[in-house]
Amino acid sequence: MVKRNPANDPRPPAAGPEDPPPCTEINAGGTVPVVLVCDHASNAIPQALGTLGLDPAVLARHVGYDIGAWEMTEHLAAALDAPAVLAGYSRLMIDCNRPLDDPTSIREISDGIVVPGNRGLDAGARASRAEAFYWPYHRTIGKTLDRIRENGAAATMVSIHSCTPVMRGVERPWHIGVLSNRDRRIADPLIEALSSDAKLTIGDNEPYSGLDPYGYTMENHALPAGLANVLLEVRQDLIDTHHGAEEWAGIIARALAPILRDPALAQPFQAA
Repeated sequence: MVKRNPANDPRPPAAGPEDPPPCTEINAGGTVPVVLVCDHASNAIPQALGTLGLDPAVLARHVGYDIGAWEMTEHLAAALDAPAVLAGYSRLMIDCNRPLDDPTSIREISDGIVVPGNRGLDAGARASRAEAFYWPYHRTIGKTLDRIRENGAAATMVSIHSCTPVMRGVERPWHIGVLSNRDRRIADPLIEALSSDAKLTIGDNEPYSGLDPYGYTMENHALPAGLANVLLEVRQDLIDTHHGAEEWAGIIARALAPILRDPALAQPFQAA
C-alpha cells in the first residue's frame, strides 16, 4: 500500500478548498534513500483560474502534463520503498522544472497553442503564482532530502518524466531515455541493466540531453550537492494505461534497485 502524507505547507490562498494541494509526498517513510521527483505529474488548474482560457482537451495532452508519470511514480515509490514528491499543478500554469526568470516558466504559447490565462501577467501575478504552486513543491523536495541526511544516509535523486512518441512529425524509437549530466554513476549501470532486454531501445541522453540545461529541479537540488542522480523519460504511449504504468515501474525498479545499493553513490560527485 502506498503511504500518503498530507501537504507539508498550508493550502495557498490562490487555491480554493476544492483544489488539490500544490504538491503531494508519497511514501514519506520510505527506507531507501532516493528521492523520486515528478515535476509535471498533474494537469490540474486551480478553480480560480478556470482552464487558463483553454479547451479542457488541451490540458489532457502532453502540453498540460507528463502523461502517465504520476501513476508510474506511485508504483515506483512502492516498489523501491522510496519517498516521492509530485508537483500538483499543470506545467502550463507554472513549470516547476524551470527557473522563474526563464521565458518558459509561465508560457504564453506552448507547442503552438496560445495560453490566454498566461498573457500579460505582471510581476506580482507571476510571483503570487510561484509562491502558491512552485515553491511548496521545491521546499518539500528540500525537506525530504534533509530528512534523509538527518537519518545518516546519503540521498540520491531520480526525476521521472514522460515524452511523446512523436515530436514534430519524427517518431521517437526509444522506449525510455536515461538522461544525465557529467555524473554517470546511476546512468551507466542503469542503461546496461535495461539493455539486457533486447526488446527495449534505450536512449542515452535521448530524446533530450542532461548535458544541456538539466532543468531547475536537478540543477538546484542534486548537482550543487554532488548527489548521484538521473532523469528518466518514458514514452507516453507505454504508460498511458494503468497496466502500462505499473509494468514500467516494475521494469525500472528491477534495474534500479541494485544500483541504488552501491556504496559509491554516497560520495559527493566531483568532476575530474
